[in-house]
Amino acid sequence: MFIIGHIIKDGSIWVYSRVLGTQILFCTLEGESSREIRMLRGFKNRFGSTSEIGIFEMTQNGLESAKDINRRFFDSSKNQSGSCLTVAVEGSRALILEVQALVTESTYPNPKRSATGFDTNRLNMLLALLEKKLDLPLNAYDVFINISGGIKVKESSCDLAVVAAIISSFRNRPISKESVFIGEVSLTGEIKDVYSMETRLKEASSQGIKKAIIAQKPTIKLPLKCFEVDEVIKMLELF
Repeated sequence: MFIIGHIIKDGSIWVYSRVLGTQILFCTLEGESSREIRMLRGFKNRFGSTSEIGIFEMTQNGLESAKDINRRFFDSSKNQSGSCLTVAVEGSRALILEVQALVTESTYPNPKRSATGFDTNRLNMLLALLEKKLDLPLNAYDVFINISGGIKVKESSCDLAVVAAIISSFRNRPISKESVFIGEVSLTGEIKDVYSMETRLKEASSQGIKKAIIAQKPTIKLPLKCFEVDEVIKMLELF
């Protein structure tokens, strides 16, 4: 298959039809320059779906299809405070991602909030929620969030993992790498279920995950234990 087009300044790939004379495909090639993983994501396709993605690895021979991609995004060798796992869905693929958080006392009047691979506005919302519901004095701490592997999370299913990583770093208590946190956190502190939960849990189980913290237990039987947590305030019971 050959695709003829050009790459503009922001890395987007524009493909045109000589017959129609208009744009028929708009996609981007994502990834950090310091890493070999690249993700091809479609944003507009006049004649097909944009829900699929391609994950490639930059080698000396060029871009090649990445094999066993899930092992590239998380490290299960050691439990550390401020680090936990979640499962995100990119297109039709479930990816296990490592969410890293660093919470440290601030030396500035206005504490820093920084997020790499996660929406900063959503991070600010989660921090405000933790201050109100859990009485954590995060207004005096700098908070940094990073999604390992250079992946940019565009869904809310990682909210629970971000909350868990922040609490873990704040209390300096490690989280087992045999657990995943999946769920959307609302403004009221309620943890909501997300789509494709069974797909996420099956992928987690295939990678050796033994425990899942989610909003609702699935209807099917899986070889991992599921713990139901429906409110953010119950997260403190896990630490």
